[in-house]
Amino acid sequence: MNIVISDPKTGKAFSKKVESASNFSGRKIGQEIQLDSVGLNGYSAKITGGSDKDGFPMRKDLGGISRKKVFIVVNRKKGERKRITKRGNTVADDIKELNVTVTKYGSTPLDEILGKKEDAPKEEKMSVKQEMVKKSLEAAGTAD
Repeated sequence: MNIVISDPKTGKAFSKKVESASNFSGRKIGQEIQLDSVGLNGYSAKITGGSDKDGFPMRKDLGGISRKKVFIVVNRKKGERKRITKRGNTVADDIKELNVTVTKYGSTPLDEILGKKEDAPKEEKMSVKQEMVKKSLEAAGTAD
């Protein structure tokens, strides 16, 4: 399972892979969960949504764990509705992605725990024209 953790303070989202979803099974959208089992000690978050293994999104107002076809109002024409398949609001084992928003923070910032590892500094990108000019100046012996 992939957990997408949104930080409302910084506006950043972090992704964390978890082996099993058993810690979150039976929880519903809108419930508060502890993120200690994910390795974020002291953090708690609210479940905001997710999607299952086939990409069907969860919907807060549909009960259960199964998929259901619902009529959704579309704003194209007056009275137009579409039948769309959605997932229930309860987390099950076949949920592939779970979206959460942090509500209580721990002692260490999320950037330090889940942030990207800094690589070696990247070289400045030059356009093809700039590279050609640089090469010709080096060949002429007057490189700046």
